[in-house]
Amino acid sequence: MVNFMEMRKRMKISKGGQVSIPAPIRKRWGTSTVTLDDQGDQIVLKPAPDDPIAAAAGAFAGGPKIDWEAFKREEREAEAEAEDRKFGR
Repeated sequence: MVNFMEMRKRMKISKGGQVSIPAPIRKRWGTSTVTLDDQGDQIVLKPAPDDPIAAAAGAFAGGPKIDWEAFKREEREAEAEAEDRKFGR
């Protein structure tokens, strides 16, 4: 069993609400995307796949064939339309 030392760092939050994740941690987890979970008394950041569609595709291996490129395109179009409605474009 590999034991990783617990890394605890005190970080500053910028005026824009940003926090920098140190490079060794980003490299170890191999992602540039995280999820944030506000648990009331603490905030938990967890690594997330950079491309959740591709990550989900692996879960369906051997199942029905899905055109993931078309699926991604449709989702991006729906997201753009929602933003257009939201901002009155």
